[in-house]
Amino acid sequence: MTVGIDQIGVYLPRYALPLEALAAARGVPVEKIHVGLGAYQMAIAPPWEDAVSLAANAAARLFAQGQAHPGEIGLLLVATETAVDHAKPASIFLHELLGIPSNCRTFELKHACYAGTAGVMIAADWIRSGAARGRKALVVATDIARYPLQSSAEFTQGAGAVSLIVSERPRLLALDPLSGVFARNVYDFWRPLDRREALVDGKFSVDCYLDALDGAVADYRAAANGRHNGEDSSQPLPAGLAALLYHTPFPKMAYKAHRRLLESEGRRTGETPADAEESYAVQVEPWLGAARGVGNTYTASLYLCLAWLADQAASRFEGKRIGLFSYGSGCCAEFFTGGIVPGAAAVAGRIGLAALLQARRELSVEEYETFARDGAHGGTPPGEDAGFCHLAAVRDDKRIYERGRYFG
Repeated sequence: MTVGIDQIGVYLPRYALPLEALAAARGVPVEKIHVGLGAYQMAIAPPWEDAVSLAANAAARLFAQGQAHPGEIGLLLVATETAVDHAKPASIFLHELLGIPSNCRTFELKHACYAGTAGVMIAADWIRSGAARGRKALVVATDIARYPLQSSAEFTQGAGAVSLIVSERPRLLALDPLSGVFARNVYDFWRPLDRREALVDGKFSVDCYLDALDGAVADYRAAANGRHNGEDSSQPLPAGLAALLYHTPFPKMAYKAHRRLLESEGRRTGETPADAEESYAVQVEPWLGAARGVGNTYTASLYLCLAWLADQAASRFEGKRIGLFSYGSGCCAEFFTGGIVPGAAAVAGRIGLAALLQARRELSVEEYETFARDGAHGGTPPGEDAGFCHLAAVRDDKRIYERGRYFG
């Protein structure tokens, strides 16, 4: 049975902050941001957007493509680390807003940025098990990365959501059956229940990410030993893949990860590692375009890179295999592979990610700071910024969402 990602829908807030403006306001050399982080803009969520509204808008954009219907969904999973309630899952709000049938299993997933991949893998196993009974899974990764004003992590904020249809006979990415996993309890990034903003040990988190990459790839190799998963185990792993996508808390992290993979694979095979700069320029850098303009989207980060690859170059990759690495602080990580399906360009052409990036309005630093202080308390978006739904208000500790239309 072939299982994988059949469609992708993306939604971004309608506002962006140029990071050179923030750097000037904070007295930080812009090269530290553009070169050190690899970032240029970050998406800013207004007070009428939260993790639920972002997720609902991403799913609505997917259904508006006209190739899937809410009635086909038998499993609805929402991955987020910026949940709106400690008990009530974000997924049940989407269940109502999208008109998903009542005989649909639905819950929320949490493991920092890894939860989006956890959702994809759970959905794939649900289909392979036969429990789907011909139905599809909807997985939505949605987050708002938020840090205190004037903190060292302020430049790595962002917001957005990616929705994925996981099904049999996928038309976009067919998942290979094997993957490699690594988990270890660490305090590199966390958000206690009484805090709106996360706490992060930046340098330690980078080290944890790279260690988890080593561990997940080693487990992938062990799982694939003696079993065909599409590559020659005697060759360095990147040699058999047309592209590599990494969890991207900031774009420069993908560069660090790729260098680490090349070095460790070179040691494993006894071969001289491939030229890191050339390999990165071909296999990794072209798929960071959205991340450079959006910032960190936590659970959605890896799938934003996949959406950008599909949006920009699906036709070039049809019939080729790619590698994907997902990392979540705390920590859990997974390395997996898949093949871009022949004909995928027809599906990818409906994503419209480049158009979303171009349609945003740039904020001043003052406007951004006002949004940051206000938080997600609800409101009425300007007419041109209204989407499928928005957070209208919070009354008596209940969140009220208003629904408009599917995107055309």
